[in-house]
Amino acid sequence: MPGANRPLTAQEVAAHSSRESCWIIVHGNVYDVTDFLDGGSKVILKYAGKDATKEYDPIHPPDAITTNLKPDKHLGPIDRSTIDQTTSDDPTSEEERARQGRISSRPRLSEILNLHDFEAVARQVMPDKAWAYYSSAADDEITHRENHAAFHRIWFRPRILRDVTKVDWSTRILGHQSSMPVYITATALGKLGHPDGELNLTRAAAKHGLIQMIPTLASCSFDEIVDAADAAQVLFFQLYVNKDRSITKRIVEHAEARGIKALFITVDAPQLGRREKDMRQKFDAEDPSEVSKAGQGNVDRSQGAARAISSFIDPGLQWADLDWFRRITKMPLILKGVQCWEDALEAYDRGLAGVVLSNHGGRQLDFARSGVEVLAEVVAQLKERRGLKFPNEKFQLFVDGGVRRATDVIKAVALGATAVGIGRPFLYAYSSYGPDGIDKALQILHDEFEMNMRLLGARTIAEIVPEMVDASNIHTHVVPVPMDNLFEGNYEKLLGARLRDVKSKL
Repeated sequence: MPGANRPLTAQEVAAHSSRESCWIIVHGNVYDVTDFLDGGSKVILKYAGKDATKEYDPIHPPDAITTNLKPDKHLGPIDRSTIDQTTSDDPTSEEERARQGRISSRPRLSEILNLHDFEAVARQVMPDKAWAYYSSAADDEITHRENHAAFHRIWFRPRILRDVTKVDWSTRILGHQSSMPVYITATALGKLGHPDGELNLTRAAAKHGLIQMIPTLASCSFDEIVDAADAAQVLFFQLYVNKDRSITKRIVEHAEARGIKALFITVDAPQLGRREKDMRQKFDAEDPSEVSKAGQGNVDRSQGAARAISSFIDPGLQWADLDWFRRITKMPLILKGVQCWEDALEAYDRGLAGVVLSNHGGRQLDFARSGVEVLAEVVAQLKERRGLKFPNEKFQLFVDGGVRRATDVIKAVALGATAVGIGRPFLYAYSSYGPDGIDKALQILHDEFEMNMRLLGARTIAEIVPEMVDASNIHTHVVPVPMDNLFEGNYEKLLGARLRDVKSKL
């Protein structure tokens, strides 16, 4: 038996660095991962006989290796005194020293005035691969930029001489209380930006009275996130549907058993879009646990993190499958990624609880329209064809993508949205300043809501009505709009092919 009740030495581990016998070190313990190679994994072999913790953590929930490996493959602890630091990635590399220098030069948190500021800092202090994954979008990134620009085609029509001494921007989302019409939407691989990953969001959501949507591809395990939540905290779950429906059934039933209040089924990702910033980085970490469980081998890792972690998603998902979901869960079903009124109407007619009007943060089909533009279309068509008025408790409309200010949220609410999902800005907040960053980001939003509701003349969310906005140009894609210098300053232009001796951040 390896170790024979004593810690293994690094030299013993290093002797098992081949396809025939492959051991790795994770969190001070040694595991035999030979069976995971099945056909060959350059990623695992890269860390054969070495400490793989640094690459393992951002991608895997902490229990992934223990739950996916048979007990006899858990070989025992490592004698840390025998580890040669040269077997691990060098934390004192010139690149890392430069990054640490930038971290020490961050503005004080008190100097951060808006969500754009977090993005500007995150761009400078995050590791290149993490920034590339979080910030990248599809093809020429037209839709990514349009998501934000579309809000600039909506103008306010404020009301005056109303007593706005007290304003209340709290609301209810799918029947659950929220301190503002915002929820933390699902974003993958949270630990790329901070060691605590999605737990930063869970704790902040509890503190600030928000709802968090747990992603399928979280870096933290689902149970770890739920366990970290307060007893009364409301959580939603975002689902990528697995080709193996038994895996999907297990995930959904477990989510319901743990008290998840709504299931958001992602429907805009039958194939992952080409995110070229991400692709240029190459992805050489190990598979996240959901990919491993799906048994998807031979992943093309030249396509970046997004492709590498998403090979299990079922491109065959169709409307008829919704009946199956109804049989396996009583959770409200919401389709995430609806992009036209026809599909929103179909969802309503099939009795779903709502839809998220979203293009996946501009990460899927380039030249897809913004969620807020689709919102205006959906509200008009469902009123005409089914007599619906929005917001509507029985069929709720959500929007995500491009939101950077409370004014963006207020515009969506005025057009009929129940709430708006925010993703990237919260990642940037904790990636640049840790848990204090996400606290600050949410406080900024609360402060913006208070000010803007007063200036708009709305004392409650219910008083934010369609007559308070002019969205007559929302569908006009060629209309000039004032440039948002903060957003444009943060946007990192796509780079084409470069000569190999020209070094760039991406």
